This record gives sequence, C-alpha cells and structure tokens, in this order.
Amino acid sequence: MTSPTDVRKPLRVVAWSTGTVGRHAIAGIDAHPDLELVGVWVSNPDKAGKDAGQLAELGRDLGVAATTDRDALLALAPDAIVHTAMADDRVFECIEDLFGFIEAGVNVVSSGPVLLQWPEKILPDDMLERLASAGARTGASLHVNGIDPGFANDVLPLSLTSLSQRIDEVRVQELADYSTYYQPVVMREIFGFGKPLEERPMLWEPGILTMAWGSVVRQLAAGLGITLDEPLTEEVDRRPADRDIETVSVDIAEGTMAAVRFQVIGKVDGVPRVVLEHCTRTSPEQAPEWPKPTKGDGCYRIVVTGEPMMDLEFSHHGEHGDHNVSGMIVTAQRLVNAVPAVVAARGGLVTALDLPLVTGRGLVSS
Repeated sequence: MTSPTDVRKPLRVVAWSTGTVGRHAIAGIDAHPDLELVGVWVSNPDKAGKDAGQLAELGRDLGVAATTDRDALLALAPDAIVHTAMADDRVFECIEDLFGFIEAGVNVVSSGPVLLQWPEKILPDDMLERLASAGARTGASLHVNGIDPGFANDVLPLSLTSLSQRIDEVRVQELADYSTYYQPVVMREIFGFGKPLEERPMLWEPGILTMAWGSVVRQLAAGLGITLDEPLTEEVDRRPADRDIETVSVDIAEGTMAAVRFQVIGKVDGVPRVVLEHCTRTSPEQAPEWPKPTKGDGCYRIVVTGEPMMDLEFSHHGEHGDHNVSGMIVTAQRLVNAVPAVVAARGGLVTALDLPLVTGRGLVSS
C-alpha cells in the first residue's frame, strides 16, 4: 500500500455517466489538480461523440469525447473510474459492472448501489469473496459513497461521537423537500410518489429498506464497536397529498402518496442504538409533526443521545439556492475527492472506515 502522495499524478480518470450526478463529477474531475479526465461513458447513443464539457454544461470543451464503448474506455487503462450511473433500478447489473472493473484492474469510486457501502449481511458470501479475490489479484479498490448513504451518515456522525462520554443512541436523519429533485424513476417507481397509497412499490416491501440503508446502520455500529440484533427493524409512515402538487419529476394528485417517513433501526438487546431516519416531503407544509430543517428545505441532522446530548445539523445549497442541485454536487465531490485515497488503498472493498481523512485539498480558489 502506498500513500496518496506517492501515487503518480495526475491520476487518469474516466467519468462513467453524465446524468444528474455525473455531470457534476465531470466538473469536479476537471477542477481537481491531481486528476485528469481521459474518458467519458454514456448509455445514450445520442450523447456519443459529444465533448465532456458540453455534456457537463461547462460552457467550454474539455477535449474528451463521450462513448458508449465500455471496452475502449477500459483499454485506456485509467487509474480510476468515477461511476455515477443510475443503479437504483438495476442493482445487480450495476454490481456486475463494478466487479468487472475491479477484475480488470481499475479502481472505482461509485455512488451506488448503496448497499455496497457496507455489504455484510446483504450480499451473499460468494459475491463478497469474488470482490475480495479480484482486489487481491489486481490491487484495484472499490469505494461506494456519496452523501446519503455516505458522508452525512458515516464520517460525520462517527466524528461527532468522538466527543461522547456515553452514547445511548445515534440517530442520522435526512429531512428534505424533494419537489426539485429530478429523478423521475426514483420518485415515481421506487418511492411511489403520485401513486395510490394502496400500491406498494418495492422500496416498502419488508427487507428492502434494510438492503438500501441497512449498510448505514451496520457501518455505524461497526464504527462504535457494537453488535446489533438481527434482523434490523423497519418502520414506514406514508402520507397522501391534501392537494394537487407539481414537482420537477412527477405530478402528484390529491389523495396519492406525497410524503414518507421511514426508519431503519439497529437495536442491541431490544434497545434502539443506531437509527437511520428519512422524512421526505414534496411540499414543505406536509406532516408538520415530523422533524424539519431549522432553515431551508433540506438538511442532514445527527442526534447523539447520551452524555453529553449533541445535535448537529448539516445543510447545503447551490450558488443559485437549491438544495437538491447541491445534493448532486456533494455526492459527486465526495467521490471525486476520494479518488487519490482509493487508488492508494489496498485492493478490494474499501469503506469509509478504511480511508484516511479525505479533504478538498487543491480546491481553494486562487
């Protein structure tokens, strides 16, 4: 294993997709002094041949043309792939892609599938062994992260607990209005916004929340050195719209699903110790009794109950004010800025607990 400062610079990077997160990843790679964009993958043939700068809406060309040719990009022998392709509706196909990159000897940072953030007790042993064996053979590493699952509920809460004398419960929350979140498939097909409440998208079937966000709860437990009861507990409260609502992703008719609060709860001897909670609205006034941000339309909040009692709220917004746009940016940048550390890490799966401190080194405006 080498340190990030020992790795050849600039690191040659391929951006894998140009969607709502991917276009920000391209901008981030271009801005990073230790990275060089050498390739871009797209799923849409209409984007093939277009310059990365155009696809990222940078207002200038970067001299790198997008392609649908996977093998041509791997033939470039890049140091890393920044993978932000949609994974929520093609989990196992995406896992196959990521494992294939590691088997080809290319390091990967990815925004999904989120279960790979901490896949123990989710993926079968033979899949975990395949990844470990590939990493040991090629030296390539895989790191799945972002903002949630990711920084807001791994590094940030665990750092906060370093101030604790006694911990009774760690609760990590996302409290957000999704009306400006542009992900039609996620919003309608996965969450079920705009659908009758009697319909049950797969996300609300038993065990699926644990597959998606159980990695958060189990990684926090590992960081705290506790063993959780299994299975984890899931709680869901879905609410209908009291009026017609328009969002950028889906129109929500009165009476159809418009808000949801869910929790994935890790208990020790029946007592909740680690809790992941989301309160997702499509209009700010919905469910006023649920937790809300103290400012703006979205935040991440960490509540550590014990001695002392601690409450930390992390909010963000883009230069033009929207928290869902900046959510895409922070997701992309957590991956982009982690590339040097992931390239330097041991082969195989690398979690947030394995990495050194990742910062915005080199990004201070001149």
